[in-house]
Amino acid sequence: MIPGNSLDSGMVRDVADASGRPVFDATITPHRSLGQNSFRIVMTLVCLASVISSIPFVVLGAWPVAGFFGIDVVALFIAFRVNFRHARSFERIVVTPLEVFLRKVSHRGREAVWRSNPAWTRLEREADEDFGLLGLTLVSRGRSVAVASALSPHERSGFADALGAALAIARRGPDYDAP
Repeated sequence: MIPGNSLDSGMVRDVADASGRPVFDATITPHRSLGQNSFRIVMTLVCLASVISSIPFVVLGAWPVAGFFGIDVVALFIAFRVNFRHARSFERIVVTPLEVFLRKVSHRGREAVWRSNPAWTRLEREADEDFGLLGLTLVSRGRSVAVASALSPHERSGFADALGAALAIARRGPDYDAP
């Protein structure tokens, strides 16, 4: 897996049979730069800084200031927990000669599945000359779904190239002469 916004699996493979062996199989997860151990270290340091900073105020009789330091620590903790919860979302895209399968799972566990025939599926790109590739959409028979929104424009561009190549391979159909 690539650290950060991860693209899992070998991007493009030749098709060996019609049984549905994937031409393309990728899982996209949102980037999170802070792991659980780092979170513990950051929270420990913030708590220590808050306690040390609040001691002079408590000594001088301004004890409510210590409460505000505590509220800051709790707010930071809640913000990190929400961030970690959102990291549970992912998108999985599988392209075979028979089907394009997209499974999106939100951070709440809600799942959305999109299926189409690769012969009728095209990849639309929304590009900006200053910012790069802003959006990718799979379109088939009047239905469309956005993909790879968790990736940066540069990563999205590489992903689009690999997915486009996989769709082209899948449109050719299975290779019955392959070993």
